[in-house]
Amino acid sequence: MLRRAFPAMGTDVELLLDAPDQPLAAAALRAAEDEFHRLESLLSRFRPDSELARLNRDGEIVAGPDLLAVAQLAVEARARSEGRFDPTIHDALCAAGYHSTFAEIALAGGPEEPAAGSCNGSVTIDPTRSSITLGHGVHIDLGGIAKGFAVDRASELLSTVGPSLVNAGGDIAATGEWIVGVETEGEPLALALIDGALATSGRDRRRWLRDGEERHHLIDPSTGRPAESDLLRVTAFAATAVEAEVIAKTRFLAGFDRAVEEADDVGAPCVLVAQDGRCALAGGLA
Repeated sequence: MLRRAFPAMGTDVELLLDAPDQPLAAAALRAAEDEFHRLESLLSRFRPDSELARLNRDGEIVAGPDLLAVAQLAVEARARSEGRFDPTIHDALCAAGYHSTFAEIALAGGPEEPAAGSCNGSVTIDPTRSSITLGHGVHIDLGGIAKGFAVDRASELLSTVGPSLVNAGGDIAATGEWIVGVETEGEPLALALIDGALATSGRDRRRWLRDGEERHHLIDPSTGRPAESDLLRVTAFAATAVEAEVIAKTRFLAGFDRAVEEADDVGAPCVLVAQDGRCALAGGLA
């Protein structure tokens, strides 16, 4: 088993490849790591020279294929989720204090008073011109879905060599069969992941206190504030890490009971952990 680890996109990334230690495998691992760094340089809102930062500054851009693809995925996810997943939460994240990388937030903090930011802004994509245009005053954040996109791309690169697993801070894509651990309030669940992906959204990791109020990075677009869900964490399973990211976020915003119903209705496997310790396996997961 070959392993490669590195930091990227604000988290620790681990690549596992079940292949002989030969030049082809080493090249695939290097290519997968390079793809993470390349996509981060394009899609990070924290890098002033990224394509995304330029779009947010100028309001319009002729985008490269990766920014165009991720923005399109995000806009489509907003439509499917009836606005629960929303790339235009950028200003709401900043208002909540997530205006810089999480490491910097822990040191410097955010605004003294809690505030709400606007969401549900206009994003127009013209594939024929490769252009993205934002409405007046609209800025976008692609953090979670961009990470899922990078996980999927890295997984594609490794899959040409052998069974692989890509783990970027809990966003996982696997080819072949792997056993993964999913956190609950008790013992972790050991589940088989076969040629698929999972993602976790929760308020227990990226959170901070300001003026005695806990804030976190999962914004409810209907309020422009950190979500007040009774869920602590949702892990969703899907064919791709991008889709798992979208499902995990939208289920988290739904709240425990509604999220279980929605997962069961559409057969989307999820592990849901409530703040009071309840745990549910939904969407056909058993």
